[in-house]
Amino acid sequence: MLSNSLIELDRAHLVHPVASYRGHEKLGVRVLKSAKGATVTDMTGHQMIDGFAGLWCVNAGYGHESIVEAAAKQMRELPYATGYFSLGSEPAIRLASELADRAPGDLNHIYFTLGGSDAVDSTVRLIRYYYHSLGTPQKDQFISLEQGYHGSSTVGAGLTALPIFHAGFGLPFDWQHKIPSHYAYRNPVGTDPQAIIASSVSALRTKIEEIGAERVAAFYVEPIQGSGGVLVPPDGWLKAMHAVCKEYDVLLVADEVITGFGRTGPLFACSEDDVVPDFMTTAKGLTSGYVPMGAVFMSDRVYNVIADGAGSAAIGHGYTYSAHPVSAAVGLEVLRLYENGLLDNGVKAGARLMAGLESLADHPLVGDVRGRGMLAAIELVTDKQKKTPLPAAADPSRRIFDRAWDNGLVIRAFGNGVLGYAPPLCCTESEIDAIIERTRMTLDQTLEDPDVRSVMA
Repeated sequence: MLSNSLIELDRAHLVHPVASYRGHEKLGVRVLKSAKGATVTDMTGHQMIDGFAGLWCVNAGYGHESIVEAAAKQMRELPYATGYFSLGSEPAIRLASELADRAPGDLNHIYFTLGGSDAVDSTVRLIRYYYHSLGTPQKDQFISLEQGYHGSSTVGAGLTALPIFHAGFGLPFDWQHKIPSHYAYRNPVGTDPQAIIASSVSALRTKIEEIGAERVAAFYVEPIQGSGGVLVPPDGWLKAMHAVCKEYDVLLVADEVITGFGRTGPLFACSEDDVVPDFMTTAKGLTSGYVPMGAVFMSDRVYNVIADGAGSAAIGHGYTYSAHPVSAAVGLEVLRLYENGLLDNGVKAGARLMAGLESLADHPLVGDVRGRGMLAAIELVTDKQKKTPLPAAADPSRRIFDRAWDNGLVIRAFGNGVLGYAPPLCCTESEIDAIIERTRMTLDQTLEDPDVRSVMA
């Protein structure tokens, strides 16, 4: 009865993110009740391995008592402290210092936000301020990648290049430009890494010159494109794009909201690519999703230009909950857990995950397997030679998600037939193996669907 009551209350009152409102009303909510490690349990008692870590965010796994205690202790001692009026709290100061110590290069200045979307928004405002301080306010054009995701705030959703985030919202703005993704599986130049890199470099150069280098402010990029389908660039791609940015005096913003904090192996994916961006945005794994928090990392150069440009004047950008002491206390404990075995376990589990997914490559529905560490995807097709996507009638985002759920697995099922994986870093070998086994079971069941069978090559 309680479960039914919650479903009706949800239908009547709770607006869900990125959902068909009418579709959700019809289907009803699935209520999650508890979680431990990599396992989540719903109101009916059904248990699943969370192969997506909530929303790519519960990197440390569920139920760490030390994280709960860090939050509770801070709530008892100082539940809120503003960063305005030159005030602060010990956890926020220490977390900023710890993050700066571990960040690539000279990303020594941290501005805390509530999550990834407002971290991206903050970079846009700070970049504008940076160029105004330099006396070049005309550098006000921004470039991002097709199939990229940079949040769903008004400004960030324009930098995002997924149609659902634009339709009906009047986006993108005319100062937000796109170049093609590196998407290796479906790249017009083929799958050769050097050809893909050359094509992307050419596209960025062409776009900068088309707009005018004197107008281009920044280039936004995820080290691995997440919501676009877990699209992994060739080795050296990010470094080559960074070189173009430096050549044209364009700031590079690395969006590590998904890739940060061990998701691809190291603490930050940029370090794997030997790239030090001008800005880096993080969230999700920063607190392992236990409480909201994001962070903008600024390089010394950018920070000093902004600080000197303002002089004694206040810089008019701030959030009530920036540097929230409870979130910062959680962030400090999560960082400790990462460095006390979780990152190492994530590397081992990630290698096992990738090997397991590769073992599915011979399945009739699997066209591509891709990923790095604990961030991966398989792309389903009905014709491997032609790379024909699943038919729309198969409704993969709903049908495959439901089927995996019933099989005891939570994954991200994209509408184009891509299945996304981002398990907690705490996963055991048996949990990784169960993810693979339950995926194969789900694929076998999908292969038997008449509307899939009828179009198979």
